[in-house]
Amino acid sequence: MHANEVTHEIIGAALEVHRALGPGLLESAYEECLSYELNLRKIPFVRQHPLPLAYKGKRLDCGYRLDMVVSDAVVVEIKAVESILPIHETQLLSYLKIGGWKIGLLLNFNVSVLKDGIRRRVLGLVE
Repeated sequence: MHANEVTHEIIGAALEVHRALGPGLLESAYEECLSYELNLRKIPFVRQHPLPLAYKGKRLDCGYRLDMVVSDAVVVEIKAVESILPIHETQLLSYLKIGGWKIGLLLNFNVSVLKDGIRRRVLGLVE
């Protein structure tokens, strides 16, 4: 599946979760339900994907874990916050850069309408 198709499928799954649950829950609940929804759609993903950091040629395990990596192509960070702050977007871009991915989705479920809580970020060119 093309990376843009993957993001489309993830957003569809997230909309379904938000439609069913609405705002106000913990991030872990949304992650669990989004995982269930992706499984129903037979979309491969890894939860709590470890992200080691390379610093001056040394690989360091700093304990970073990505909420999800979907189809080995899209990093998904789940939030349940009052509003997405610039630091959340910067964090996602750093994860993409460190891990070598090109596309990331920041999903804030703590909004009345989920489309207001979706940020898609791209590093470089995507096929």
